[in-house]
Amino acid sequence: MIHIVLFRPEKPQNTGNIMRLCVAIHATLHIIGPITFSLENKDLERAGMDYIQDLKMVFYEDYAEFKNKVPQDNIYYVTRYAKKVYSSYDLSNPVVDIYLMFGRESTGIPYDILRGNRDRLMRIPMVPEARSLNVANCVSLVAYEVLRQQNFPSLATEEMIKGPDFLFKNH
Repeated sequence: MIHIVLFRPEKPQNTGNIMRLCVAIHATLHIIGPITFSLENKDLERAGMDYIQDLKMVFYEDYAEFKNKVPQDNIYYVTRYAKKVYSSYDLSNPVVDIYLMFGRESTGIPYDILRGNRDRLMRIPMVPEARSLNVANCVSLVAYEVLRQQNFPSLATEEMIKGPDFLFKNH
């Protein structure tokens, strides 16, 4: 199972978008506080739409609580400082719980956390002049790479709500 970990997120719109993604891919969202906005924020709810009611979420007061409650062996840290690209990791076992941590929009994951986990740092390739990408986009990119490696377990690979042949019927 995929677990998305947000370290002290700052923007409710990004968090809402990530919540919606988590529901759509059966991922659990872990939020490490403190955070600067309410989880009942209107922008968060607008971005998350009605998906939020089905969200599996765990909130931690701080990093120490997260570290005490979550096994550290399968946490991967997405950072621009990594030397290894996210797609080079073998994350193909759908039985293993995989935690993908993403940092604050302004400062990323703290350096001391990154330094202590050098063997599990992931980088998203960018042009040399770019400092960062939007965190919600990064979450989608890396989460879908894990799902691709696992052959999209329990996810629909064709349209289910309107039917697989909807596009080709006369409307």
